[in-house]
Amino acid sequence: MKTEDRKAAVAAYKEKKTAAGIYAVRCRPSGQVWVGHAPNLGAIQNRLWFTLRQGLCRQAALQAAWQTHGPAAFACEPVEVFDDEALGHVRDRLARERLAHWRSELGAEAL
Repeated sequence: MKTEDRKAAVAAYKEKKTAAGIYAVRCRPSGQVWVGHAPNLGAIQNRLWFTLRQGLCRQAALQAAWQTHGPAAFACEPVEVFDDEALGHVRDRLARERLAHWRSELGAEAL
């Protein structure tokens, strides 16, 4: 890769907008649901699936379900996307409140 191309790729990556919000992980066979929040909803599934494949997930019930049913039984989906304009401290408070709401709404465990 040429230096100019590399610089352009790095600049494009830094300019890319990320969406923060609440996501749900569902295990289809068992019906279990886990809910978490992430600063980058586009990357959370990759990160979470990696930890599950390595056996390093901190949520024991999720890790056990993954080992029992396998990766094909799981889906990760955003359930709420936060407004880009929210300030950092406001977004953190909003995330905690909305996470509690979605855990109650979906009968989910926390991630």
